[in-house]
Amino acid sequence: MVSRSYSNLLELASGESPVPSFSRMGRRIPRIMTVAGIMSDLDDDPSESVCSDRSSSSVHRDRIIIVANQLPIRVQRKTENGKGWIFTWDENSLLLQLKDGLGDDEIDVIYVGCLKEEIHPNEQDEVSQILLETFKCVPTFLPSDLFTRYYHGFCKQQLWPLFHYMLPLSPELGGRFNRSLWQAYVSVNKIFADRIMEVINPEDDFVGS
Repeated sequence: MVSRSYSNLLELASGESPVPSFSRMGRRIPRIMTVAGIMSDLDDDPSESVCSDRSSSSVHRDRIIIVANQLPIRVQRKTENGKGWIFTWDENSLLLQLKDGLGDDEIDVIYVGCLKEEIHPNEQDEVSQILLETFKCVPTFLPSDLFTRYYHGFCKQQLWPLFHYMLPLSPELGGRFNRSLWQAYVSVNKIFADRIMEVINPEDDFVGS
């Protein structure tokens, strides 16, 4: 079932989002994080408990999906014929350091994010398969103009100054609100959400960003 927040993305972009209704919300708390760590399932209904199922299995591995702007992957075009790509871990990525603190033996980590190179649409399916099977990474493919408006536009010109207490004191950093940049930001968030929905198990997975 598609969540209310996910289905309202386009309404939010248009500025016509209705007031949310909380009457239909269940007691189960979503297994979603915005900081490093693991949230426990706070539902105290014993009928929905999965402890007995987990204890009966020999090995249980939690899985966390880490969503970030960029994947911890280095991308290089093959030089011999110019076709295909070479992918390696970016050892300087903070995401890899985050993974080291989670415990490799107990948690499977899947990354969702952009690549540092633009991939032609004809190559995207192959690249997605390679990254998922080899690195457990799920790439989000953004056109360069959309990435520019979303990241260098709304994120850097609006969100970054706002979260660093620079608005409205430094208008050259943020300036006036730009709805086209906001719509690009919402569009990219929907692309990310679509990619997450392809791999998530909503009953068991944790999502961190």
